Amino acid sequence: MRKGDKVVISCAITGSIHTPTMSPYLPITPEEIARNAIDAAKAGAAAVHIHARDPKTGAPSPDLNVFGEIIDRIKAESDVIICTTTGGGFGMTLEQRVSVVPKFKPELASFNQGSMNFAIFPLLAKYKEWKFEWEPQFLGATKKMVFQNTFEDLEGICKIMKENGTKPELEVYDTSHLYNAYYLYSQGLLEPPLYMQFVMGILGGIQSTIPHLVHLKQTADSLFGEGKYQWSAFGAGAMEFPICTTAVLLGGNCRVGMEDALYVSRGVLAKNNAELVAKMVRILNELSLAPATPDEAREILGIKKR
Repeated sequence: MRKGDKVVISCAITGSIHTPTMSPYLPITPEEIARNAIDAAKAGAAAVHIHARDPKTGAPSPDLNVFGEIIDRIKAESDVIICTTTGGGFGMTLEQRVSVVPKFKPELASFNQGSMNFAIFPLLAKYKEWKFEWEPQFLGATKKMVFQNTFEDLEGICKIMKENGTKPELEVYDTSHLYNAYYLYSQGLLEPPLYMQFVMGILGGIQSTIPHLVHLKQTADSLFGEGKYQWSAFGAGAMEFPICTTAVLLGGNCRVGMEDALYVSRGVLAKNNAELVAKMVRILNELSLAPATPDEAREILGIKKR
């Protein structure tokens, strides 16, 4: 369970799912991504989840120079926890996805807990014209791709994160991923306190319903012991705030951001990530809760400050 009335809000700034056609406000350049992260922190986010994109086309990118510019810009203005992706984007090799950890040794990094059909091709039906040629090709390719995270991959990533002092944020897309995480934990490859992110609403994974969220929490409790791990949750798309609010009421933390949802309310595009964070802070205030500061989040999650 979380500590007192403090809730860790994470903000996923740009991700690799949404494309430039879907919102003119989607941050793409290093300057835009960093500014969104800094402003999200000012609005109440204790951690920011970072993907890199090609500054010219907006396509997901493993370019370490782009990552480096984003990270440097954020650190120059903010003490927010930086959580880098190791999920990357479709078509990237495992080596490309994980290379950000030994290069930058982030305090926190995402760690996907299993292979899955990660499908976003249904988004093709929502748009008739595209800003860039890569967008429909990228979305369409997910109909025949498997997002690979084998046990060999998982064990290797555990080793890389441990060697670089990076705490893994365990990305749980379905119930089976909890059992995968428990296997790694039972083998001594994951060290407590564990931190889990329940990712809901991706086609191929568990969907965004409150009963499914409760099921994930109950399963995690049965495996790891109630109150012996920290967790967070979000629902992709329209279920972002309902799932976040329910997670908070169940004693967990939450994640918002333009990686997960482009709209701040029905029919209203978020102009930046800070708007999404501010909305979650307002919800917390109504529940007599408060957003954790970065240092409070480090204590809650068991992260040693660099």
